[in-house]
Amino acid sequence: WEARTVRVMIGIHCRDLHGSRGGLCADCEGLWQYCQARVDRCPFYPDKPTCKNCRVHCYSPERRERIKEVMRYAGPRMMWQAPVLALLHMLDGRRSAPEKAPRARKQP
Repeated sequence: WEARTVRVMIGIHCRDLHGSRGGLCADCEGLWQYCQARVDRCPFYPDKPTCKNCRVHCYSPERRERIKEVMRYAGPRMMWQAPVLALLHMLDGRRSAPEKAPRARKQP
């Protein structure tokens, strides 16, 4: 559900600040594709912590700042627009990353 949560957060941000209706603007779509690829390749999967608590930061510095911006805006609004995802994300935030990343996952 982490990828879904990120998608909803980007959607809230895009709709409210970029005026998008029915989809994401090109900039937000690019951010979503990047985030989805990072989550899919996480070496800690399936015990993945939230990125904030992770010892390995796989986002580029620019994209990391961009997603922080999105989350700062959309996070508080999630309680009203997607309360179950917001609750799951908060619970996930309590989990820390394992000490050592397992070997890299093979992509299907």
